[in-house]
Parts: sequence; structure tokens; C-alpha cells
Amino acid sequence: MTKEAKRGFDQEPGAASTEAGKDSEAVAEQAAGPGAPAGGGSGSAEELAELRTQLAERTKDLQRLQAEYQNYRKRVERDRVAVREIAIANLLEKLLPVLDDIGRAREHGELTGGFKSVAESLETVVAKLGLQQFGKEGEPFDPQLHEALMHSYSSDVSETTCVQILQPGYRIGDRTIRVAMVAVAEPQPGGPGESSGSSEASEEAQGDAENGDTAKGDGGDEG
Repeated sequence: MTKEAKRGFDQEPGAASTEAGKDSEAVAEQAAGPGAPAGGGSGSAEELAELRTQLAERTKDLQRLQAEYQNYRKRVERDRVAVREIAIANLLEKLLPVLDDIGRAREHGELTGGFKSVAESLETVVAKLGLQQFGKEGEPFDPQLHEALMHSYSSDVSETTCVQILQPGYRIGDRTIRVAMVAVAEPQPGGPGESSGSSEASEEAQGDAENGDTAKGDGGDEG
């Protein structure tokens, strides 16, 4: 009899079945995979639900982080544009007296020769930077855009109107760098509207006076 057969006879009857059970459990674990829970189906469902909850939380965190990053980019871009506009406005504000001299020279016919070329080149450059001139004769007076240095009355206007531009105004986009200095004219007091009202009042007064005279005359006849 061999040693293996003898060892088989020496084993207890329940030992073989125990080893066979262990082997089947090992095969089941290998088939289920290393991540499979040992507690059965209920444990697996709970862990899956927990994983889904964690995934949803991480997804929300990523979405919130993405939104914060987009807002940060927009804020940085907005600040960059604002800083650029302020820098350009400060530079162009220093050039306004030069532009005023160019305008006066043009009005007096002194903008000729090389000075004219330089002046036109400067005006082109500042226009490309966004500088806009405003203020024209005949436009309504706007206290946010105009500063009235002279005042008069005129029967040719129906509202407060800029009749002379003493110094043009400048702006960049919606930012006003300098308001326009103007002379304004208001409607003439006692205009057509007031005249008609005065005539109506005088007619009423005259009618009352005539009625009063008639009443006195009637009273005299009765006496």
C-alpha cells in the first residue's frame, strides 16, 4: 500500500468534505471577482447606491467649480477692459487741449501745410482709440452733456437749445471725458402761447366791464 493511500485512510470522514467546501468557496470568490462583497445581494445594492450618491456629489462639485471658473474668467475680462478704457481715457484727456488748438486753427483757416497733415493724423489716431466729439448747434440742451456758459432768449426756439458751441465735448463709448461748453437760448417770454392767453384775459375783462356799464345804465333808467 502506498503512502498516499495510507494517508487517505488516516483522514477523518468529514475532512474531505470540508476541503471540498473550501475549494468551492474559493472558486466562487474567483468567479465573483475581487470587488464582489461577501455579504450577499443586499450589501452589493447598498454599496452601489452609496457609489452613485458619491458620484452625483462629485459631479455637482465639478459643475460648481466649472461655473466658478467661468465667472472668474468673465470678471477678469471685464476688469481688463475697464482698466484699458481708463488708461486710454487718461491719455486722451491730456490731448484734448491739442485737439482744441487744432479746431481753432481750422476755424481761422490756419490749418495748412505740414501742420494740417500732422493734425489730421492725430485726429485719425484718437478716433481709432474710440474718442468721439459731440456738441452741435441746434441740439436740445442736456445738462449731462452740456455746460451752459451763456444764456439768452429767442423766439426761434421752442425749448432750451444749444445755439453756439464754445468748446466741443468728448467721450469714449458711454464714458464722457469732457462735457461741451455751449451758449443756450430759451423760448422768448411772452411768446405766442402767452400772448393768446393775455388776449383772452383782456377780452374777458373788457366783456365784464361792458356788462357792468350795461347794468348801471339799466339802473339809471329805472330811477
